[in-house]
Amino acid sequence: MTITVAILDDYQGVAASLAPWEDSALDLELKVYREPVRDEDQLVERLGDCDAVVLMRERTPLPRRVVERLPGLRLVVTTGMRNSAIEPGPGVTVCGTESSSAPPAELTWALITALRRNLLAEDRAVREGRWQSTLGGDLEGAVLGLVGLGKIGARVATVGQSFGMRVLAWSQNLDSARAADLGVEAVPKDELLAGSDIVSLHLRLSERSRHVIGAAEIARMKPGALLVNTARSGLVDTEALLKALHEGGLGGAGLDVFDTEPLPAGDPLLNAPNTVLAPHLGYVTRGNYRTYFTQALEDVEAFFTGAPVRVIEEGTRA
Repeated sequence: MTITVAILDDYQGVAASLAPWEDSALDLELKVYREPVRDEDQLVERLGDCDAVVLMRERTPLPRRVVERLPGLRLVVTTGMRNSAIEPGPGVTVCGTESSSAPPAELTWALITALRRNLLAEDRAVREGRWQSTLGGDLEGAVLGLVGLGKIGARVATVGQSFGMRVLAWSQNLDSARAADLGVEAVPKDELLAGSDIVSLHLRLSERSRHVIGAAEIARMKPGALLVNTARSGLVDTEALLKALHEGGLGGAGLDVFDTEPLPAGDPLLNAPNTVLAPHLGYVTRGNYRTYFTQALEDVEAFFTGAPVRVIEEGTRA
């Protein structure tokens, strides 16, 4: 029996080369799509004959109303073990893959250092024939505030400490004993915002955490402070962020996540001052992708041989 597998949103065109799909003992027909589809009718047409779908994170939502129009679909694989964009309903199994916390932590520091040392402005200046046109800020002695201290936040904290930074942390469920073990100070949210030179977000998005940084929180931040978000765009009120950037209330923002992705032409963030924008690169590394697609193949093979692995139960996908 031929099993038809669709891989969606393979922007870089690498999914087929990073796992041995052609060596599978199963008879797999692989359909790889690089361009995203937003129209649900087009998505149904694309997936109409598929037995399994592999999703790259939350790039393409798969709500129940779409799945109900795909009677042959039996398996959804998501890269990572959480995906709030899936609502498959009865008869469809959801499996996941491992995902390293190192790449998003590394990108967080790329954004922090680019902002703190004005790297984009200096790169442009050198290309235009100017030399040393700005004065960068120090990391040593500065205060790093982490909103969220999970696996990624903990990695970011360790790097900050190696730079000689004081590290503060807050979240709704922060374990103060764990923070102390990491050498991080657990503080109230307002104290973190008022005292940090750099605020970096590392929370999961939920109704509790949506717009955890809004106009009131930005107003409490230290003048000239930097805001970095490599987690989820919904953690920040984008309108409030734009207002603060244009009015000078913030020193700058480093963003890897956006309300609409890919970021559309004409989006106000494209013209916002003192920003470094990345196209959701937090998890995008060769090593992470190799894990994603190798394990996605394992998930497909295991499911269609009757022994599913890495099954994500309903209620734990968000």
